[in-house]
Amino acid sequence: MMGQFDKSALPVAIIGGGPVGLAAAAHLLKKGEKFIILEAGDSVGSSMLEWGHVRMFSPLQYNIDKAAKELLEKTGWTSPDEEALPTGRELVEEYLLPLSNLPEMKEQIMLRAKVVGVAKKAHDKLKTGKRDTNPFQLYVEVNGDTKVMEAKAVIDSSGTWSNPNPILSNGIWTNAERKLHNQIHYGIPNVVQLENRYQNKSIMVIGSGHSAINALLELATLQQKFTDTKIYWVLRKKQINEVYGGQENDGLEARGKLGIRIQQLVESGRINILTPFHINGVYPTNDKIAVVGELDGEEFTLSDIDEIVVSTGFRPDTSFLNEIRINLDSAVESIEALAPLIDPNIHSCGTVRPHGEQELRHPEKNFYIVGMKSYGRAPTFLLATGYEQVRSVVAYLTGDVEGAKEVQLELPETGVCSVNPASSCRDSDAPATKSKDGSCCGSPVPVRLEIKNNSCCE
Repeated sequence: MMGQFDKSALPVAIIGGGPVGLAAAAHLLKKGEKFIILEAGDSVGSSMLEWGHVRMFSPLQYNIDKAAKELLEKTGWTSPDEEALPTGRELVEEYLLPLSNLPEMKEQIMLRAKVVGVAKKAHDKLKTGKRDTNPFQLYVEVNGDTKVMEAKAVIDSSGTWSNPNPILSNGIWTNAERKLHNQIHYGIPNVVQLENRYQNKSIMVIGSGHSAINALLELATLQQKFTDTKIYWVLRKKQINEVYGGQENDGLEARGKLGIRIQQLVESGRINILTPFHINGVYPTNDKIAVVGELDGEEFTLSDIDEIVVSTGFRPDTSFLNEIRINLDSAVESIEALAPLIDPNIHSCGTVRPHGEQELRHPEKNFYIVGMKSYGRAPTFLLATGYEQVRSVVAYLTGDVEGAKEVQLELPETGVCSVNPASSCRDSDAPATKSKDGSCCGSPVPVRLEIKNNSCCE
């Protein structure tokens, strides 16, 4: 399936050494295929370590790839408690690091290796010629030098963590925001470690997802110790209760508790709610930040902010793929075939629909974007979904076409994802069925789907 050049001479290049990238390597090892992992960070799972203090919602058993687990168990590795909810750091230390240290894996991992360009040998994007039969070339920055590596296929699992969305509600980056980078944190700050930064400050948290809620709860704990700490929460929701989720009815207990805790915090009056607030500018002013926008349709400015936490999601970086023929949806920025299955405008509960190699194909033969990056700007990705993606892709690349088509997905029960879960099962371009709890599942490909207690929402 990989073309006419010598398949045995070149590896499959995997961009990104996170859980999905390492899972791809495990499946390639199982098939006896050569590979190289190119990780830009200092360690495998480097992005995950940046939110290593945050506990995951789903039990460990759903965050470990089956092929990787088989490799580890052959060495005597014993899985930690599979029912436990690991933090990001625990998943790296207890799973990814042991996996990466297997001799057959470790020899093929390059750390501090940043991919800055991918192309087909002797072909720019415009040239067709013998494109499909030529190998890929990857330009990789290592220790200040640029190396050129060839590969017979490329699996981009580089994620989106290093490319956050900006503060402005319209998604535009401004120089003013960039200049304020020392007062802005993107993602979920480790408030315990950054106590000196946030104590007795005026802090604005922007976002309505679980990342924002986690940040707010940690800041509220800090506020109990340092009572002059002032917290603002900026959302774009018409009603604050839209973010509380299923609470006691949520099949993922930890996520349900998060909704309960944030509702209690809101009702305590200890944080200032600004919603719906659409921000159109941020500006430095006397060592503070002025935030300008429209609050419930009226012009509004808050000019005494010391720190901002931006938890508004992430977007894929495709700048190093400019010479590769890829096909992305104009809105979601996932591959076009996948977009209707994950578009957050349609799937308010983050419905996970089974999909594999067929949906992930780009016009560039043997090039795939997998993992969080494959979802574009959609925030509804599950690690179990990424593991199934790479299983299917590797099956196809190694000639198992039927195995690639039979998507195998096992997900935990996740229960209610929004305050109105039935509304999340809307019409889309893919066939959908409702499970017993009212959630939506569906796929345009043959599926072997196992969903614990008949639920498939993230």
